[in-house]
Formats: sequence, C-alpha cells, structure tokens
Amino acid sequence: MRVIISGGSGLIGTGLAKELIRRGYQVVILSRNPQKVVDVPEEVIVARWDGKTSLGWGHYVDGANAIVNLAGENIAGEKFFPTRWTEARKEALLMSRLVPGKALVAAIRHAKNKPNVFIQSSAIGYYGTLADEIIDETHPAGDDFLAKVCVAWENSTHEIEDLGVRRVVIRTGVVFSPFGGAFDRLVLPFRFFAGGPLGNGKQFLSWIHLADQVNAICFLIDNRSAQGIYNLTAPEPITNAELARTIGRIAHRPAIVPIPGFLFRLMFGEVATVVLDGQRVIPSRLMQQGFTYKFSSVEAAVTDLLRLRVNN
Repeated sequence: MRVIISGGSGLIGTGLAKELIRRGYQVVILSRNPQKVVDVPEEVIVARWDGKTSLGWGHYVDGANAIVNLAGENIAGEKFFPTRWTEARKEALLMSRLVPGKALVAAIRHAKNKPNVFIQSSAIGYYGTLADEIIDETHPAGDDFLAKVCVAWENSTHEIEDLGVRRVVIRTGVVFSPFGGAFDRLVLPFRFFAGGPLGNGKQFLSWIHLADQVNAICFLIDNRSAQGIYNLTAPEPITNAELARTIGRIAHRPAIVPIPGFLFRLMFGEVATVVLDGQRVIPSRLMQQGFTYKFSSVEAAVTDLLRLRVNN
C-alpha cells in the first residue's frame, strides 16, 4: 500500500511519514527541496517535484492507496517570528497552494488506477475569526484573507471527486509539536520567566497535538466512510490565558507577563491576527465517527510536549 505526501518536509508530513511506515505503508514524499526532508525513516522515498507538474513522480500515483496534499508555504513564515503579509507574500501563500493542487489533479486524471482516497489539507482559518462562538464543520466560510485562501485551497482539488476518488478535506487547527512550530514560540518566553498571555488572553485557541493530527489523518485514510469536511482540532479549545497558565504551572514558571496586542500588531502587521483573533472550533465529525484522542486536554498535551523537550 502506497501513500504519497506532497509538501511532506514539515512537522505534519514527517510525523505522518513515520507513522505510516510503522503501519506498513510504502511512503513517497514529494518535495521541491528533498534535502529539507530529514528525520524520516530510511524506507521513505523522497521524490523531487517542481510543484507544478507530475514530471519525475507521476508514476507513483498509479495504484497508490492515498495521496495526502500538504503543499503550501507556512502562513506565519519559516522563521521564529512571523513574516509580514505584504501583497507579494499573500500572493505567494495563495499560489503555493493552488498550483500544486492542480498538478495533483492532473496526475490523478491521467492515472490508470486512481488512488482510493485524497486528503486535502486546509485550516480552521476557513471560518474567519468569531470570538467565542462554537464552530463545527457546518459553519460557513469567513471573508478575511485566511478564509479566502482556505476556500481557494480546498477548491483547487475539488475536481478529484468527479474522477471517482474519495476526497477528505482536513481543516487543521494550531498543531503542537515538541520541536518547531507554534509550541516553540509559545514556550520560549517561559524559559526566561517572561511567559504570559498574548493580547487580552480571551481569544480561543483551537489546537491539536501532533500525534493526534497524524493519527487522525491515518484514521481518515483507513475509514472508507469518511468523506467531506473534518475539523482536526482537539475536543477542548481553550483561551490563550488558560494556555499560558497551563504552561506556567507545568513548567514551574510564572505566567503573568502579557504581550500587548497593539505591540504585536505594530511589529508584525496583519499576520498578528493568527494569534490575537481566536476561533473556538470543535471536531464534531471526527468524534462522531469514533476517533479516539491520545491528548484531548491541553494539560495532558503540554505535559507530554514538555517531557519530550526535556528528554531529547
């Protein structure tokens, strides 16, 4: 059984590759920069692609069990601090999602034996920012920049359904990993006894532990009845202030130094909305279909992540 992962050099892609290998799958990662694909089992095949065509890797699609499309530049950027959203940056973020999606559609269209399932990545940014309103998969799209990107991202591969392939769209929250990503940014101030909430701390954060993110994708690959939209978040979204208190308590550090929202917006511009404007998203469909979380509470997740950081 073969699974192809496009854009597989990031946290989710490498974590997913490890778990799929453990489960006995053959894994092919498509990457424009194969040298960036590190910390994966040696059995993983890393194929170079230009993000625009199927040259050099299209043959892997024929007879594949699944394709997981994670292609797209990081919304916050690759550096520790967020990258400002200039007009050029916004265009790059959008096209880094649309062009690879079209390439994958073309590869599937030309495959004699089409994949059983296609997992299309998206994000809870689809819903816009809605204060403390509870959001499930039935909620309509928002109208801000991130929402429009997510709508276009999802639509870029909609044609796959017309080709007879089961398609699942995963709207992912903030992924917590012990190394890299959002959790690194959140934890760093606590190391210097300067931790605290961002802004007023009242904004909700819809998060998910990397282990649950990976297991949920595997669950959706294997579950033949799974189709359509799924929120990939933990069942218990929390406010930013609650998260800061939890990190402080578990790390034995104070959580009383807030970062003013106006300062964050002044420094980083529109991208600040990612952390200052919250979303209270719940994974209704995933829970209805019987998925079991390893880390359903933020306390359990933070305890595990800090333990892994100490032990590695």
